[in-house]
This record gives sequence, C-alpha cells and structure tokens, in this order.
Amino acid sequence: MSLRYLIAAALLLAAAGLVLFHDGANAFDLDGRPFDPLATRAAATALIFVGPDCPISNRYAPEIQRLSARYERDGVLFFLVYPDPQLSSASIRQHLAQFAYELPALRDPQHALVDLAEAGATPQAAVFDGAGALVYSGRIDDRYIDFGKQRPTARTHDLDEALQATLAGRRPATARTPAVGCYIADLKE
Repeated sequence: MSLRYLIAAALLLAAAGLVLFHDGANAFDLDGRPFDPLATRAAATALIFVGPDCPISNRYAPEIQRLSARYERDGVLFFLVYPDPQLSSASIRQHLAQFAYELPALRDPQHALVDLAEAGATPQAAVFDGAGALVYSGRIDDRYIDFGKQRPTARTHDLDEALQATLAGRRPATARTPAVGCYIADLKE
C-alpha cells in the first residue's frame, strides 16, 4: 500500500469525522479539516516543525525533502507542521511552493502536535513509531551549533539515525536533542 494512499485515506476519514486524535490533538490540514497524522499507522511518522519566517528552518528545506524521499519507500510518512496560529493556509501554500515542498502540511494553531512531540523550535523533528509512541524529538542534524554559529557540514545526522533505528525495531540511541532555531513558545494564538 502506497504512502500517498495512506495519507489520502486518512484525509477521507478526517473529512468524515472518523479520525480519533491522540489525547485530543487538534491539528488541521490546509483545508481546515481536523487531521491526526498518527492515525495512519505507518511504519514511522516524522513531524517536521517549520516556520516560513525562520531562516534556519528554511535552510533545512533541501535536507527535509531528501530525507522524506529516502524514507518514503520504507513506509515513513513525513508531515510539515506549521505551529504559528497566525499563518493562513494560503501563506503556508505559498511557503510550500517557494521551497518546492511536496510533503503534506498541517496547521497546529493550538500546539496539540507541538505538545505531543515536545517541540520547542523550528526546525525540529519528531519521530513516532508505528504504534504512535514518540521515540525521538530534536534537531535534524548538528549543523547549527547555536544562533549565528554553524558548521560547513553536519557531523551527526540525528533524524536519519532515529529513523533507521525505528525502522529496525530499536529505540534511537539518543531520544532527545536540542534544536536550534526559532522558538515555538513565541508563537501564541
């Protein structure tokens, strides 16, 4: 069964009001329908918290797309999550087009997914296993050390390693890492 089929089926269930959210999560697709990305029960689900006004988040667009394409064949679903409650669906669609994203995007104005994923910054990744348990939350890699400080290339690839471990049925060696970027707490409804 293809990942696109799983996403389409989940969207249809959401439209019919048949999707149950983890702990009352209330995220939305870009058409305003409630959507629970963990209801798809994929091999693993990666939520990538992004913001169009966050330069570090935007610099990771190629890496996010590379990882999504690499893991799609392994049954991993990637979702971009926009936690800024002030962003309209039209603004998000514009951001998706600007960075040539082909990933499904979700609005998280009430920070239900932020809380579930323990996300604190954009960009930040969260990996959930097939049962919907959070197994990793943190940076995509260690390219950014601090604000204004970055390495030419990453030395550790935390999200990649977390996905490999999850698909192999193991817990990632490191479950939490600090993410460097724009603070989600600054985004209030």
